[in-house]
Amino acid sequence: MRAGFIAPVVPHHAPTARALGDVLVRSHQPGHVHSFLPNPVDLAKDRVPDARIWQPCGAPHHLGGDPAVTELLPGSAADATADDADDAAYDAADREAVEQERERLREFVKGLSADEIKSGGWFTKLCAQALRSYTGKATWEYFQEKYKGVPADGVVGQQIKLAAKSAMIEGGITSSLYTGTIAATIGSLGGASPAAVPAGVVTFMVDLTFITQLQLRLAHDIAVIYRIPLDVDDPEDMMKLVRVAFGIKAGETARGSLKFVPALVRQVIKKIYSGPVLAAAKSLPIIGKHLLQRNIIKFGIPGVGIPLTILVNRYTTVAAGRHAQSVFRGEAEVIELADTLVRRTRHPRLMLWVAWLVINADGKIADTESLLFRQLTRLARERHQVDDERLAHVVTIDPADVWERIDAESGDLSDVVDAAERVATVDGDLNAQEKALIAELRYRCERR
Repeated sequence: MRAGFIAPVVPHHAPTARALGDVLVRSHQPGHVHSFLPNPVDLAKDRVPDARIWQPCGAPHHLGGDPAVTELLPGSAADATADDADDAAYDAADREAVEQERERLREFVKGLSADEIKSGGWFTKLCAQALRSYTGKATWEYFQEKYKGVPADGVVGQQIKLAAKSAMIEGGITSSLYTGTIAATIGSLGGASPAAVPAGVVTFMVDLTFITQLQLRLAHDIAVIYRIPLDVDDPEDMMKLVRVAFGIKAGETARGSLKFVPALVRQVIKKIYSGPVLAAAKSLPIIGKHLLQRNIIKFGIPGVGIPLTILVNRYTTVAAGRHAQSVFRGEAEVIELADTLVRRTRHPRLMLWVAWLVINADGKIADTESLLFRQLTRLARERHQVDDERLAHVVTIDPADVWERIDAESGDLSDVVDAAERVATVDGDLNAQEKALIAELRYRCERR
C-alpha cells in the first residue's frame, strides 16, 4: 500500500454521514479530529504531505487500482475512473474555466454565515444563483445548435462526460489546497460566531458548492435535452429537479421536525405555500445539510483527501448524470408514447376513456401512468379538439360506461385495443387485472 493512506479497515468501520456531520458542532480543538473518526489523528503532528496539482493524464487507472481508495468508494466508483481514460485529459482552457467558476463561488461562500452553512441554508441560496440566469441560456435550441444531428442520448452522454471532467479538475485543484488544517478547521464552525466562517471552511465550501451546482445544472441540461418541461420558479418542479440531481426520494426530506427553516429565496420559490408545496420548500435546507455532511467524508479522513476528492467528485457527478438520464429519458419515452397513440388513433375520445379504465384496472396509478394520461389529454385537446368534461369529472370509472361507448362505435377499433395494450405496459409487465381487462376489451371490440 502506498504511504499516506489509511489501512483498508477504515471502510468497514466508517461512521455514518450523520456522524461525520457532527464535526460541525462537536469539534472545538484546533488541529484535532475527534474520536468519531476511526483511529483519531492529531493533525498538528501527522500532517498530510504537501500535494502537487493533480495531473490527470494516466491518473485514473493508477488511482482506481489503489485498494484504500477502492474500498472507500461505493459500488463501481473505482471502476468508473478506469472508463474512457482519455476523457480525463484536459487543457488549459478547461482548467481556467473551472478556476473562474471557483472564484465566483468563493465570493458566494464568503457571503454566507456560519449558521447558513451548518443549517443547510446555503443550498437554498445556491439554487437561486445556480439556476437564475443559467436556465435562460441552456435551452433545447442551444443544445440542438451545439450538437447538430446528434440524438438526445448522444448529447446527454457527452454532457455527462464534460461534467465529470470539470468535477475531476475541480477535485484536483481542491486537493492541491488540502492540508490537515482544512480538515481541522471544518470543525471550528461549532465555535464560530454566526457571521464568521473560518478560512479553511471556505475552501471546503467552494468544493461543495462547485460540485452541487455542477450536478444541479447537469440534471437540468438532461431534462432540457429530453424535452422534459421544467419551471424552476415552480416549487414542485424545482424539488423534482433537486431530487433527481441528488438521488433523493420523494417525501424523504420531509420527515422529522424542522427546527430551522431560513427565508426562502424568491427567485427559486414564488408560489404561495400550502400542503406538499410548503413541505417541498422546507426541504431545501435539509438537503443542503445532507450534502454538506456527505462532503465532509472527503476531508474527514486524514491522508486520503487527494485521491478521494478527485474520485468522489467524478463518481458522484457521473452517478448524478446517469440517474438524471434514467429518470428524464423514461419520462421522454412516456411523452413519445403519448404522441404516438394520439397520432395513430382514429377514436381519440374513446381512446381516452379506455386508457383511463386500463390505468385504474389494478386500483393503483403509477407516476408514469399519471404522466402518460396528462400527455394524452393534452395532445387530444391540441390535435383533435377533444376536451371531455364528463371524463374529467369521473371519480370512479365504471367499465359499463366504457363498454357502452364501444358498442356505440362502428368500424375497426383495433387502434383502441392497441392503445390499451401499450398503456397497460407503461408501468411494467401486465398484471392479472390488466390482462383480464384487455381480453374483455378485445372481445367487445371484435364482436360488434
